[in-house]
Amino acid sequence: MRAHRRPPSWLSEAVVYQIYPATFADSDGDGIGDLRGVRDHLDHLDWLGVDTLWLSPCFASPFGDGGYDVSDYLTVAPRYGSNEDADALIEAARARGMRIMLDLVPGHTSHQHPWFQAAVQDPDDHRYIWSDRVASPVRGWIPNHAARGGYYLANFYPIQPALNFGYARPDPAEPWRQPVDAAGPRANRAALREIMGHWFDRGVSGFRVDMAASLVKDDPGFVETGRLWGEMREWIDREHPGRILLSEWGDPKTAVPAGFHADFFLHFTGPALRSLWDNGTGSQGPWADGRPCYFDPDGRGSMSTFLEAWREADAAIDGTGHVALPTANHDFSRLACGPRTRDMVAPAFAFLLTWPSVPVVYYGDEIGMRYVPGVPDKEGSQLDSEARQGSRTPMQWDGSAGAGFSEAAEDRFYLPLDPDGDRPDVAAARADEGSLLHHVRRLIALRRQTPALGTGGTVRVLHQDYPFVYLRGDRHLVVVNGRREPATAPWPATGSAPRALAAHGVEVTGSDIRAAGFSYGVYELAPDAAVPA
Repeated sequence: MRAHRRPPSWLSEAVVYQIYPATFADSDGDGIGDLRGVRDHLDHLDWLGVDTLWLSPCFASPFGDGGYDVSDYLTVAPRYGSNEDADALIEAARARGMRIMLDLVPGHTSHQHPWFQAAVQDPDDHRYIWSDRVASPVRGWIPNHAARGGYYLANFYPIQPALNFGYARPDPAEPWRQPVDAAGPRANRAALREIMGHWFDRGVSGFRVDMAASLVKDDPGFVETGRLWGEMREWIDREHPGRILLSEWGDPKTAVPAGFHADFFLHFTGPALRSLWDNGTGSQGPWADGRPCYFDPDGRGSMSTFLEAWREADAAIDGTGHVALPTANHDFSRLACGPRTRDMVAPAFAFLLTWPSVPVVYYGDEIGMRYVPGVPDKEGSQLDSEARQGSRTPMQWDGSAGAGFSEAAEDRFYLPLDPDGDRPDVAAARADEGSLLHHVRRLIALRRQTPALGTGGTVRVLHQDYPFVYLRGDRHLVVVNGRREPATAPWPATGSAPRALAAHGVEVTGSDIRAAGFSYGVYELAPDAAVPA
C-alpha cells in the first residue's frame, strides 16, 4: 500500500448528510424528488449545521435499481433535472459554505449504456467480462442474445453488466479472465478518471464510491484493488487537490490504506455498525446475525464489538484518512425502527457526533423518521429478503397531506408516505425546542465549536456499555446511555465539577455518573480536574 497524504481539512471537519434524490423534495409536482427540490431546502440544511451533502445516484438511468444502473455518467437523469440544475445546486451550496458529493458506480453500468450496447455486438470489445461458455452453473452469468453471443457477468441484477477491471490471477479453467493491465481494464480506468474529472470541474467536491472493493475480481487481500484506488488517489491529489473519495467498502482498515480518504463501517461487511444500531427489525438480509445492539431499549447490547473494530481500523489508518459512521442509509434500516422510536435515539446522535469519526446523517433521521414496513418494491429496492424501500420513503417537511414533499396526488409519489398519524415533520420539530431535531442541531453545533469532539484528538474509554463513558482529549467527557433503564458509572476524577455543555438526563456527582434512560451528557472538565489513567 502507498503512503498517502492526509485528507483535506474540510473532510476532517465535515458533517455529511445523505440525500436520496427521489424522495427528498419534489419541485415540479411529478411525485419524484429532484435537484431543484434539494436546492429549495438548502437553508434548512444550513440551519441544521450539516456542510456536506452526498446525493445517491442522480445520473441518467433506466432505473432498474434505483439509479445504480447508470446509462450515462456525464448527464443528470431527466427526472432529477439537468446538468445546469446540478451546477445551480453546487453554486447555491457553495454560497452557504456547503459542498456537494455525488455517487459513483464504477463496477457496472446499465445494460442500456452505449458501452454495453456496443459490446454485445463486438467480440473484440472487452469493456465488460465475457465468456463464450459457462462450464458449470455460475451465479451472475447472463446469456447474451445479440450478435456476439456468449455470456456476460452481471453484478446484482442481470441489467447490471460488470465492467472489466481484470482478474488478479489467472485460472486455466476460466479463460475469460483478463489481467488488470489488459486493454479493457485500462480503458475502464481511464473512463473513471474522465467521469470524476468532468464532475470535479463542475464543482463537485467528491464521490461516494459504490461497492469499491469489487472491481478487480479474485483478488486475495485486495492487492490489485488497492493498487487501482491508490492510482486514483494519486491522480486526484495531483490533478484535483481538495477533492475526496469516500468508499462503500465497509472495511476502513483496508480501504483507507488502499487510497480512500474515508470508508464506512457498514452493516453487510462486519459486525461493527450492526452492534450499534441493528435491532433485528426493519430491513434484514443474509448479513443479519441476530445479536443485540447497544442502542437497544432493553439494554442487551455491548460496545465491545464496535470498540474492537474501531481500534483496529484506527491503528491501520494512522491519520491518513477517516472512518465514516452513518446513522443509516438507503440500504439499511433507520435509527427509528421497530421498538426503537424517535424519543429513544438522541443518545445515538450524541455518540455519533462526539466520536472521532466522520458522522453521516441519513435524510430524515434528524427528525426521527422511521423505517416503514410493508412498502411496495420500487425500482429494485427489494433485494432478495432485504426490504430496502422502508428506509426510502418521502421526507416529511410539514404536517400537510403530502408532508410538504410534493404537490402531486399521493398516489403519484415515488414511494408512499409513512401512514403513521404521529409521523414527525421538520416544521413541527423546528417549533419544538425539545424535539430530536433540536438535539441534533445543538450537538452538531457543539461538535463544530469544540475541536476536541471532532475527528482529531484522542479518545479514552472510561466505562464500557451502560452508560458508555469516554474522554475526548484531556478535557471533554461524554456519557451515553442507550437503554431504557438508568445506569451508573464511577467518576474517579479529582478537582472541580465538570461544566455541562449538553446534558440530557445525566448527572455527574463527586463520585459517580448517573444516567437516566435514553440519556446523554457532554461536559468540559475544570482546569484543576484530573482523570486517573
